Amino acid sequence: MAQILIIDDEASIRSSLREILEYEDYKVEEAENGKEGIQKIQDGKFDLIFCDIKMPGMDGIETLERIRLMEVETPVVMISGHGTVETAVEALKKGAWDFIEKPLDLNRILVTLRNASDTSALVEETKTLKRKINKQLSSNIIGESEAIMEIKKMIETVAPSEARVLITGGNGSGKELVARSLHSNSERAKKPFIEVNCAAIPSELIESELFGHEKGAFTSAIKQRKGKFEQADGGTLFLDEIGDMSASAQAKVLRALQEHKITRVGGDKDIKVNVRVFAATNKDLRKEIAEGNFREDLYHRLNVIPIHVPSLKDRKDDIPLLADFFIENICNDYGMPAKEITASAIKELQKGEWTGNIRELRNVIERLIILCPDKIDGADVKKYAQIS
Repeated sequence: MAQILIIDDEASIRSSLREILEYEDYKVEEAENGKEGIQKIQDGKFDLIFCDIKMPGMDGIETLERIRLMEVETPVVMISGHGTVETAVEALKKGAWDFIEKPLDLNRILVTLRNASDTSALVEETKTLKRKINKQLSSNIIGESEAIMEIKKMIETVAPSEARVLITGGNGSGKELVARSLHSNSERAKKPFIEVNCAAIPSELIESELFGHEKGAFTSAIKQRKGKFEQADGGTLFLDEIGDMSASAQAKVLRALQEHKITRVGGDKDIKVNVRVFAATNKDLRKEIAEGNFREDLYHRLNVIPIHVPSLKDRKDDIPLLADFFIENICNDYGMPAKEITASAIKELQKGEWTGNIRELRNVIERLIILCPDKIDGADVKKYAQIS
């Protein structure tokens, strides 16, 4: 049963509108002013809201603005006994779904209800579909080998928790994909996923990148800047190649994980952050700890759940699936029909050592698609692949 909220300072209007709606089997709640209406919206979920424009205190337009600031997507129908083109236009600009003049017409109300219900159902269906598509795209870990099936099972188990995850594996093995899959299957999926490649940022800039800086903190700091921790607030921060992070930055990351707060470079104000952290590395962090390059206390903070992504040479049974996946996607990007790849080509691909892992395989498949006029066979792989 659909839930409807009526916000109007006139008891007679609320009563007559309630009578109409309940006769049509809608469940109705009332609020006699904007403030009470906002409170009811915060406490419950409604499928449609009727709101009077002219009310003492918080008027209908201000109430509508507050509803939209709350990121409530419920259709709001504005009603008024003093309707003008200007007020109708203003209401629609502020995000009203429709505008109805008093005295209320039964047929007009019923048509509005049906249209709003159809729109809400379509919006919800679209959102659900988008969530499914995004989940599928971000969880595209291709493979059916024992190691990959174990990783998929681990993601399914760990993602809904708040546990930190340390992802290890060689370059190009798919560590970022695991991190994104964990995020997209978590309760934070609607919030930001922010990635930092610690190896790609100079040591003197990594702290500014992670924690932000205040204006004037250093020569080129011409304005205040939020760092990745603040940008990821409420969501997930992925620290890629964590083994290359400077000792100073490691100490500050440790504090952020322990106290859930950071301080911008050049600032003295503590800023609270709510961030789930995933880290990844291609290094042996225990060896780095022994050599004095990585903090042991930070390692234990990050390594709550370890996930190791195997090299492609250790999961060659997945190469046929990966090849088909890359062929379909790359050909689609080029606007051409998917090319056939023969069994002999797959056999040749499986002979490689694949030191560049999945990234190298994708590049080789793209090269073969470009250079082979028709199908891809074993001779083409021998000629063009140059597999490491």
